[in-house]
Amino acid sequence: MKAITITQPGGPEVLQITERPTPAYAANEVLIKVMAAGINRPDVAQRKGNYPPPAGAPQDIPGLEIAGIVTELGADVTRWKVGDKVCALVIGGGYAEHCPAPEGQCLPVPQNLSFAEAASLPETFFTVWSNVFDRGRLQPGETLLVHGGSSGIGVAAIQMATALGSKVYVTAGSDEKCKFCEGLGAAKAINYKKENFSEAIAKLTDSKGVDVILDMIGGDYTAPNIKSLANDGRLVFINNMKGKNAEIDLTEVMRKRIYITGSMLRSRDVLFKSTIAQNLQKHIWPLLASGKIKPVIYQIFPAIEAAKAHQLMESSAHMGKIILQWGN
Repeated sequence: MKAITITQPGGPEVLQITERPTPAYAANEVLIKVMAAGINRPDVAQRKGNYPPPAGAPQDIPGLEIAGIVTELGADVTRWKVGDKVCALVIGGGYAEHCPAPEGQCLPVPQNLSFAEAASLPETFFTVWSNVFDRGRLQPGETLLVHGGSSGIGVAAIQMATALGSKVYVTAGSDEKCKFCEGLGAAKAINYKKENFSEAIAKLTDSKGVDVILDMIGGDYTAPNIKSLANDGRLVFINNMKGKNAEIDLTEVMRKRIYITGSMLRSRDVLFKSTIAQNLQKHIWPLLASGKIKPVIYQIFPAIEAAKAHQLMESSAHMGKIILQWGN
């Protein structure tokens, strides 16, 4: 098979197309002919040498989400059959023509979606469900603040939380991105280059603050996040793009009874991820099928142009997902 490999740690140019053996698959896995794969920031970090893959994952083939056709079944697989169209969350190896995936981490491609659209779902939807609804315990009628509203994570969080009855505020880096986020259902998008987001949240919530914050920024965003939370608020970290260290007012944490948590999804076990998949199929997949939630794709690249796709990801100019597509 053909695969996009990281030839050495470095810039986008280190992504090269190479020939590799078709991967083996375990008893609880299916082998998928990959039609499309999503691009995510962990792929960029892995390419740079800053995010080593977990044990058992391909060490030089990135890619955490795919969509395609089941071609082989492991001995213990009962849910899928050859020919099924699925999308899947994988621990790596998604930038290839074939990729194995645990059967529990696969979901059916909704009939109204293309492979490219389906490939845009797993990494962001699994991440949002796990962190906003499981760890963050967001409830209907509560408020959510999402940093990076026009990112793949942001697009998923806006639509999922709004569809399930919450009010969503976001931050974004331009007026165009803010308008885009509000078009997806955000109650208000804050241009962080023009406004102090914690002051804006105070005005929007009559100084009450929001119930949950989904933060991929870290660093000096942490203190204003604490200010922006309501009593019993939950701050959930999924990345630390501005740094892993932060100074916070612990008195404020105690006064408001704030919960601070976070997670990394890639290293979690198959049972954990399969449980998320079950919740997504129950609560979110019907909303995709009805069109209430829609995949948002910014650009599709041929797989051989993976370097250009990574350049776009690093520019942060995109609004929505970036996808690689195999021409088969």
